[in-house]
Amino acid sequence: MIDIKALLDFDTRHIWHPYTSMKDPLPVYPVKEAKGVWLYLYDGKRLIDGMASWWAVIHGYNHPVLNQAICKQVERMSHVMFGGITHEPAVSLARRLLEITPRPLDRIFFADSGSVSVEVALKMAIQYWTSKGKGEKKRFLTVLKGYHGDTFGAMSVCDPINGMHELFTHVLPQHLFAPEPPPLSAGDFKEEHIEPLREIAERHRHEIAAVIIEPVVQGAGGMRFYSPAYLKRLRELCDSYDLLLIFDEIATGFGRTGELFASYLAGVSPDIMCVGKALTGGYMTFGATLTTEEVALTISEGKPGVFMHGPTFMGNPLACAVSLASIQLLFSYDWKGKVKKMEEIMRRELSKCADVKGVNEVRVLGSIGVVEMMDVVDVAQIQKMFVEKGVWIRPFGKLIYIMPPYVIEEDELVTLCNAIFDIVRSISAEKY
Repeated sequence: MIDIKALLDFDTRHIWHPYTSMKDPLPVYPVKEAKGVWLYLYDGKRLIDGMASWWAVIHGYNHPVLNQAICKQVERMSHVMFGGITHEPAVSLARRLLEITPRPLDRIFFADSGSVSVEVALKMAIQYWTSKGKGEKKRFLTVLKGYHGDTFGAMSVCDPINGMHELFTHVLPQHLFAPEPPPLSAGDFKEEHIEPLREIAERHRHEIAAVIIEPVVQGAGGMRFYSPAYLKRLRELCDSYDLLLIFDEIATGFGRTGELFASYLAGVSPDIMCVGKALTGGYMTFGATLTTEEVALTISEGKPGVFMHGPTFMGNPLACAVSLASIQLLFSYDWKGKVKKMEEIMRRELSKCADVKGVNEVRVLGSIGVVEMMDVVDVAQIQKMFVEKGVWIRPFGKLIYIMPPYVIEEDELVTLCNAIFDIVRSISAEKY
C-alpha cells in the first residue's frame, strides 16, 4: 500500500516540477493509472484529460496497439547506439515519415525530444551556409509570440520580451524578431501583414541563415491562430532572399489542426521541419528533424564533411517502434473526420464563454479550443476547481485551453467544455 501523504510530502520537498517554485510549489495530483482519456487518482477520483499530456497523447492512454508495439520491441532490444548501427524500427519509421510529410523533405535526423529537434534544425541551417562558404549567415529571423522549446538554442528564437525565457535574453544569441502574424479574426491575409518581416529579411539577408516559425498555430506562446496565406508569402520571401525556412510542427503535427501537418493548410513545404510530441503517441520522449536532399548533401560536402550532432539515445528502437505504431494507428481510422467533429463540438460549446464578462476571445481550430481571459488566471485555484469537476485542464497566463486526445467521446468533450464555461462564469461573478 502506497502512503500517499508521504509521497506528496517527499514530492513537495525534493521534486522540481515544470515552471514551479520550490519555495511555494503548486499543488500536484498523484495519478495512479491512466486509460483512454481518463486519469485515475489515488483517492479514487477520475479526471477527463483535456491536455493529452501537453498535446502528445493523441490516441489516449494505455492503448493496446501502442502497448503491444513497446512490449514486442523491448523483447528484442530496448536500445543500441545509432553510431555505426541501424535497425529495422528506425528504417521503417523513416520510410513512413517520408511518405506522409511534405515533399521535398527527404532526409531524417532522429532526436531526443521536440526541443532537441529544434536545436538540430538551427545547427543544420548554420552548417548548411558554412558549407556554402557563407559563414556570416548565422542569425535567425522569427516572429514574436513564438515558442520553440526550453533548451538554449530553442530559447533564443522564442519571444524575447513576453515569452517564458525573458530571464535568459541577455545570455542568448541575439536573433531577429518581426511582429507576430495577425490573428485569423483579423480577416484575410494582406501584404501589409508580412511587410515588417520582409523589411527585416531584406535588410539582414546576408546574415540570416533561416526563418523559423510555428505554422498556423503559435502554441505555448499564446495559442494564437493565423492565416495559412501568411506561410505562402513567407515561402516566397525566403526563396527571394535566399533564406532557409524551418517549420516547427512539434505541436501541430499528426493531425492537431485538422490536417496531418499544418503546412498542408498552406500548401507549402519548408526546407527543414521539426516534429515531436505526438510522434510517439505520447508514449516516450522523441523527435525528428527532416530536411531536403539539397540541404543534407550541402552540409555533407562542406567541412568537416559530417553533421555535427549525435545524441546518445538517437534512433532509440523503442521510440521508433511506438512511433511507427502510432502513425499506423492514426491512419487506421477516420482521424480527420474525428478532429472535424471535435472542432464542431468545441465551437458550439465554448462559444457560450464569449458572452461572459472577463473573457477576451474564444477560438477553435481543429482539436484545439481556447478561451482567452482578460486577466491572468490563478493556476492553483483554477486547477483545484477543474479537478473538483472531474477534468484535467492546465491553464497558463490568460489562457484556458484544451487539446484532448482524438479518442475522446462527445459527452466527455462536452463535459470538458462545460467545466470551462462554469468556471469562467464563477471567475467572472467573483471579479465583476
